[in-house]
Amino acid sequence: MKLGDISVSYLLSLRAALIQQQLDPAPLLERFGITDALLAEPHARISIPRFMRLGNAAIRYTQDPAIGLLMGTHSQLSHLGLAGMTAQCAPNLADAFSVMVKYERLTSQNYRGHSEFSSPALRFYSIAPYNMFNLFVVDSALAARAQAGRQITNGQAQLREVHIEFPAPTYAARYEQIFQCPVLFSQAHNQLVWEPRSLQLPLVQSAPGHYQHLLKLCEQRLHELTRHRGLREKVESIVAPQLHQRLPSLMEVARELDLPSWTLRRRLQHEDHTRFQDIVDDMRRELAVSYIRDTELALGEITFLLGFSSPEAFQRAFKRWTGSAPGSYRRMLLGTGVTSRNISEESTI
Repeated sequence: MKLGDISVSYLLSLRAALIQQQLDPAPLLERFGITDALLAEPHARISIPRFMRLGNAAIRYTQDPAIGLLMGTHSQLSHLGLAGMTAQCAPNLADAFSVMVKYERLTSQNYRGHSEFSSPALRFYSIAPYNMFNLFVVDSALAARAQAGRQITNGQAQLREVHIEFPAPTYAARYEQIFQCPVLFSQAHNQLVWEPRSLQLPLVQSAPGHYQHLLKLCEQRLHELTRHRGLREKVESIVAPQLHQRLPSLMEVARELDLPSWTLRRRLQHEDHTRFQDIVDDMRRELAVSYIRDTELALGEITFLLGFSSPEAFQRAFKRWTGSAPGSYRRMLLGTGVTSRNISEESTI
């Protein structure tokens, strides 16, 4: 199981931010296999771990820890492809945000969680605990959404507050410069809280006829992406966001899939020759290897993310899966260069 992936179009705003700082983006992007040809591919994607490492490299390249915020200010709704164009044509800002959330899957997939819009809050999910890798992701995502709201209302939309899950970083003063409203850290969610009246603002490019047509195209595209999802993947999509909390039972997952628990158990055995508990174990194993290989998260943080009762329980499970303790496994990968090759050579589609 992967952590997820995003469209390479998200990197267009990073490239623009680097150019604004009078830096050549090519050396940085090419280190991660991002070429002009790849950026021109409408459905090309990169993994979330790769994006996180690219962001961390961008911080070092620019010597600016707030580069994610700057990246977000260069975001365009066109970078979201069909979903972005549909949002631009929506009747009002609330409808535009609803479209962006509903069709987020068209340009990104995070297997641990997803964005939400519950008026007046537009919420972005990110994996915690935080470090410089995912601070960049949160910064760029929230700044991009704020930019979108202002662009499509011709600058009229106003934010009431911005909430950030992590404690104030060293560059905290930059947030209010970007968002132009109070920014509160160490909050329960990463979210933009809009002035309610702003959500009813008509959009400058609103086009009712095209909007309805584009909604149908979004539905068709979403159906194409999801129709081949097997039962196992559907179970994973329910369980994965809750791994760090209380794991749902087979009965709870079956209820969400609108199936009797015995039917879910039988179909898993018939279609995938597996059991519910095996799926949970496989998810934990694959995510554990990905966290060890692709991030610099501490072992205690990984223990929390995967829902283990203690670091010792996680280490026992990891050794059973791989034959090595997690610390030894990470040192082995670093010693052989596997982690860097994984980032530079992994599939992008």
